[in-house]
Amino acid sequence: MRRRVTFSRNLTLSLSRTCRCYCKYCAFATHQAHLHPPDEVIEILDGAAKRQVKELLVLTGEKPEVNPGVAARLAEYGHEDFTAYVVWTCERALERGLLPHTNLGVLSSRDLARLREVTASQGLMLESISERLMQTVHAGSPTKHPARRLETIRAAGELKIPFTSGILVGIGESEQERVQSLEALAQVHAEHGHIQEVILQNFVPHQRYYGQEPAQIADATARAYWRTGVADDGDGPAFERPSLPLPDWACPVSIEDMKRLIAETRRLMPDVGIQIPPNLADWWGELVAAGATDLGGLSANGDHISPEHPFPSPHQVRKQLQRDGVALTERLCVYPQYIDPEWVAPGVLDTIKAKYWSFIPRRGSGRTDPTASGARPIRPDLVAGAIAKGRDGVALSPEELTAMFAETRAEAIEEMREAADELRAELAGETVTFVVNRNINVSNVCIVGCAFCGFGQGKRSPDAYEHDRDEFARRVHEAVEYGASELCIQSGIHPDWTLQDYLGWLRFAKQLAPQLHLHAYSPMEIAHMCDISQLAPDEVFARLRDAGLGSTPGTAAEVLHDGVRERISPNKLPVARWVAIIEASHRAGLRSTSTVMFGHIEEPWELAEHMRVVRELQERTGGITEFVPLSFIPFQTLLGRTHGVEEISREENLKHTAVFRLALGRTIASLQASWVKMGLDAATESLRWGVNDLGGTLMEESISRLAGSYHGTKLDPDELVAAAHRAGRPAAERTTLYDIRRRYELAVAA
Repeated sequence: MRRRVTFSRNLTLSLSRTCRCYCKYCAFATHQAHLHPPDEVIEILDGAAKRQVKELLVLTGEKPEVNPGVAARLAEYGHEDFTAYVVWTCERALERGLLPHTNLGVLSSRDLARLREVTASQGLMLESISERLMQTVHAGSPTKHPARRLETIRAAGELKIPFTSGILVGIGESEQERVQSLEALAQVHAEHGHIQEVILQNFVPHQRYYGQEPAQIADATARAYWRTGVADDGDGPAFERPSLPLPDWACPVSIEDMKRLIAETRRLMPDVGIQIPPNLADWWGELVAAGATDLGGLSANGDHISPEHPFPSPHQVRKQLQRDGVALTERLCVYPQYIDPEWVAPGVLDTIKAKYWSFIPRRGSGRTDPTASGARPIRPDLVAGAIAKGRDGVALSPEELTAMFAETRAEAIEEMREAADELRAELAGETVTFVVNRNINVSNVCIVGCAFCGFGQGKRSPDAYEHDRDEFARRVHEAVEYGASELCIQSGIHPDWTLQDYLGWLRFAKQLAPQLHLHAYSPMEIAHMCDISQLAPDEVFARLRDAGLGSTPGTAAEVLHDGVRERISPNKLPVARWVAIIEASHRAGLRSTSTVMFGHIEEPWELAEHMRVVRELQERTGGITEFVPLSFIPFQTLLGRTHGVEEISREENLKHTAVFRLALGRTIASLQASWVKMGLDAATESLRWGVNDLGGTLMEESISRLAGSYHGTKLDPDELVAAAHRAGRPAAERTTLYDIRRRYELAVAA
């Protein structure tokens, strides 16, 4: 099953329901004059902006201006035709930070081009390739002829418009015709590469809404459903979904039919999203398991095409998906791979950069204009010299580090790898080290609320926990029996804990297992202890050391740039305080690690600043034992769900690893790969990219797991030794402070 499923947070504007077609299955269209006047449009757009939606879905009938009443109103509003009015509407949407997606039916190339300037994406359902349906459900609907619709879809491709299409299943077509419809879309996509998603929509019968407005019905049912979880039309008793008999021309659709279509779509268009509507059947969860990748726009004001079938809310969907281990993630109406000047008009791209920049995929890590917001320009010409300087241990300038973090040229990245590996060999030798340890996250109750975290919970959350002494003791005894030499203790920032609670866990651990090294409490936890005790960091560390603390985890660093921290964790300690606490740890004779969390919204120049801070800190104190890059896991985090942040690629992860080694020079000898974050295979490969240490066995790891990591929470020593040997390197178990406990030479493995 896929790790994440996407949706668009949108609001629907049915600008005109007047339509020249007479499709038998449609409850949306009217043949009376229907057109929202400008003041209503502005009111709807203002409401959408207040509801924090990102997409304005503009739905209309086919060619509304064929109706004389609509044509007269358009002239009254000062527009030459309906497309001009849609363009005006989209311009007003962009002014409010809304990204328009239009679905106006069959259009000419000229109209598509006019809309391209003000839309992020457009769409048109093919529905079916079957011409015989023109005699049944599409009788009297000339623009439903498949040749006409394919002509529009192809024209959109020629204009490089990110496009959504799909098929309607259950309107009398055969299974063979369904597959042929997908093949027709695949052919057009092969020509132009513009189809970003294919909708597989099952037909459900609708009642007719004589004298009623479907948009109002849709909005009412959606509001009731999002509030209560039970659909209600406002006029009668609550109900799950209305069920009407199939018309004579329709054909039944089963979940197996839909699963086969998902498989066919994946086969024909492996690079295209597969959308299934979650409001038209209860089987959507099974279709996600079968390979569907998207749930469309979970519209805040309902489904105007099927108004009595409200979309579930994102919260309702997320809860169901979480039970299956799948994350629900927002996307924009334009898919990430199309967020590029080649595909998106400048005015629309400006809105994306201003409001939704985190959705722009990282291409060499540099997503935004490198000259904006005080950023340093990216200078590829500096890379070759920077690699040589880094290999020699010379401190690199911010501009040089920025260039390396943003590098995309394969040959330059390979040179970085070679230099990082040579520096690793000089500083750490060939031996790959690891520590046998156990993590204990005593409590996940936390008051900080970081956007990148899936671990912390409010005190009253049903998912909150706090170990008692018996459970803590059980875990310590397991660590001893396992042969661990280190206990790593970290928790959320618990609102009720005092300094004595933190000291108490250390004393209790030492009482239970005095031989274990206690590696405990992040700088954020230390800062909290200082705040609640009114003691300076030096005094807090003195008490922690007396209670048994052996070293300090250099976590809570994320990116040591206050601009990044304000965006992803505004309640967390600022850079200067993080540095002050680590320095206090070193003054107390307690060495620390250091970390970076990368691969989210940070930019190359911000990572460059992080490395400057860490390197200068180490040059002052010499107390850092290792540097640990931690790639961001987006799946079950607020940052991943709402900012469109994808998991960093293996290639980018490895490139960053090499740059981290070169940035540190000779200041920190040990560079660790986090197998929990990147997986053991990638961690093994990283041994060629400057890494000499594979971290710990962990035994449990809640923070990454609850963010959605799928690389496990425990590795046995034999697995870490085997990874080192696969890389052609000897292995050794170490202590927290890098004394060697046991060696595993290659000859032993042989």
